[in-house]
Amino acid sequence: MSFKDFKFDPKIDAGIAACSYTLPTPIQKEAIPSILEGRDILGLAQTGTGKTAAFVLPLLQRLLNGPRKKVRALIVAPTRELAEQIHADISKLAQKTGLRSISIYGGVGKHPQIKAIRSGVEIIVACPGRLLDLLNDRSFSLKAVETLVLDEADHMFDKGFLPDIRRIIKQLPTKRQSLVFSATMPKEIRHLAENILINPVTVQINHTQPVLAISHVLFQVAKEQKTSLLKTIIKEEEMKSTLVFTRTKHKAKSLALVLQKAGYKAASIQGNLSQLKRQEALNGFKNGKFKILVATDIAARGIDVKGISHVINYDVPDTPETYTHRTGRTGRAERAGQAFIFAGQEDIKIISRIEHNLGKKMRRQVTPGFPWDPNATVVEQTKKHFSRPKPRGRKPSSGGRGRNQHSGVFSLATNRSRTARP
Repeated sequence: MSFKDFKFDPKIDAGIAACSYTLPTPIQKEAIPSILEGRDILGLAQTGTGKTAAFVLPLLQRLLNGPRKKVRALIVAPTRELAEQIHADISKLAQKTGLRSISIYGGVGKHPQIKAIRSGVEIIVACPGRLLDLLNDRSFSLKAVETLVLDEADHMFDKGFLPDIRRIIKQLPTKRQSLVFSATMPKEIRHLAENILINPVTVQINHTQPVLAISHVLFQVAKEQKTSLLKTIIKEEEMKSTLVFTRTKHKAKSLALVLQKAGYKAASIQGNLSQLKRQEALNGFKNGKFKILVATDIAARGIDVKGISHVINYDVPDTPETYTHRTGRTGRAERAGQAFIFAGQEDIKIISRIEHNLGKKMRRQVTPGFPWDPNATVVEQTKKHFSRPKPRGRKPSSGGRGRNQHSGVFSLATNRSRTARP
């Protein structure tokens, strides 16, 4: 099947060609025909499956017919980065159509956004907070909206946006097409979908399954050893572009500074940064100025960078679905990718759940201070390590423990056979 089979307008075909799209992805094959028919959609798909084009292309086809310079489509996204990414994709795909879009979000001035909307756009890509702010100011109306898209709806829930979403929906026409896309389906999102979708088509593309082109490696390491381990991995591994995930904004910022001081081209992207700084970091990562980007899960939403070779889970994610979402940013377009995760004793349960989701054990990498039985489970490994008796006999010298034994620094070359790519 090719994009020609969808029979898009030649102006849209030109945008597809400009983006170098060749064959539609599974979610595009499944979703586009139903969206073209005007059906409501509940789409379940992970990052990197091509879901943006799955809703943008049929949306453009619809908007080619009908009035111009009216807001006829609303796309709601949870983060500024994702809103900008969707807007950029629309601009590429719609470049020959004459259709215009704008992204609106907080952290920048309102008036340029209001001016742009009033000058005439057909598509708004918005974050909920700023959109509600402008609607409350009566800066413009959504009464002409024909299609609503909620992208990454699960993250809307994570950020507490569902009340805002419901307020926004009240300002939309009752008669409209609604499309909801989500990587996971917590009960709150299912309830929302049931309330706003009418007889929807459900499109589910292995939304919890990991990308097959990714190799998963687990490092059992103490918290205080993580940074040392990370620097050594970066030094020893061939990493073209690396995305590092931390749990908190503070850790993302401090870890990036540590890597910068160590001489690495690193930046962070997290919620405390201004929009300008966030965009500078993301652009620098995309164009190769920064080889390492340290991010939180929230800030990383919308990061769509080609050629990410490694994803490192410096902090273990809260759910297997989050792990899938993080690691889905590598191993795209059938390229091999590497996903590393740093885990300690406290992470036993979540590691077991992640491995259950993977359908296999992650490859184990030996690190100093953690004797490893490659055939044991994480639970067995941890019990073995933390229950071993304290050594007797000679006390350590005043100089402390030997670097090679307990520093957390190791040689990947020594253990290369254990980390060889499949």
